[in-house]
Amino acid sequence: MRTLFFGTSDFAVPSLEVTAKRTEVRGVVTQPDRPAGRGQKLQASPVKVAAQRLGLRVYQPASLRDFVKELGGEAFDLFVLASYGKIVPQAVLDLPKLGSLNVHPSLLPKYRGATPIQSALRDGAAETGVTIMLMDAGMDTGDVVLQERTPILPGETYGELHDRLARFGAQALAHAIDAARGGAFPRTPQIGSPTLTRPLRKEDLALDWSWSAERIVNHVRALSPQPAARATIADIPVKILRAEVAMWNRPLLDPGQIAGMIGDALIVSCGDAAVNVLEVIPPNRPRQSGAAFGAPLLVKGT
Repeated sequence: MRTLFFGTSDFAVPSLEVTAKRTEVRGVVTQPDRPAGRGQKLQASPVKVAAQRLGLRVYQPASLRDFVKELGGEAFDLFVLASYGKIVPQAVLDLPKLGSLNVHPSLLPKYRGATPIQSALRDGAAETGVTIMLMDAGMDTGDVVLQERTPILPGETYGELHDRLARFGAQALAHAIDAARGGAFPRTPQIGSPTLTRPLRKEDLALDWSWSAERIVNHVRALSPQPAARATIADIPVKILRAEVAMWNRPLLDPGQIAGMIGDALIVSCGDAAVNVLEVIPPNRPRQSGAAFGAPLLVKGT
């Protein structure tokens, strides 16, 4: 089975490895190298690095429409896409004989779009999953080839769930590719009410201490470790990486006021109770426990 793989971020790497094991990958399409870090040196995408490790040909087209000419009319059975990061024209999706599969980290039609994992965590969803779909011209609207569910674990962060769904999605993709060997996919239209997610904006990172404890904790989980929830504690801007709902049965303080410490946690009052802030990154300092950050503030009587 002759395939072409489209992917860019580290989410796509396990799917590329599965595709390379099960098919003849004729090339890997990924986004151009980007400047990154303090020196702004050009950095290859995780998929490009993985493709080179696997000895696969890499394409980094600026325009996918022009890229079709570069393929020279080669016949493909299947295209596989995972976290490519750019809209692929229908004319490209229609090239392979069996169609184009996409690995999407949600239970479509819920959480279509750019930030499905973050959105599920922010909403406090109890479960998520992966959908392998046949792509069409819409935004994650294609027919479902298969869908697999998994519970979201207590306290699981975006980074942890992202990595788990990347592996989970690759396993589901393997099943779909195996099904393709029979010459056709099982396919059903998406069922249910769709919801759409969008890329994160700077203003999406800030949490408000007047929110409920549960909403604050979900917000922190959805953004950890990157780009991280932003807040101020005692007028100091911090990134919050881990938090949990505090067992709090004392009178409410003003939202955002430090209520004390317990273990490694700094207890901060919020809209309906309090939150245990477990891990933070203060300005120009490494990550540290909430208690390590908060102890000097309590000594000063902040």
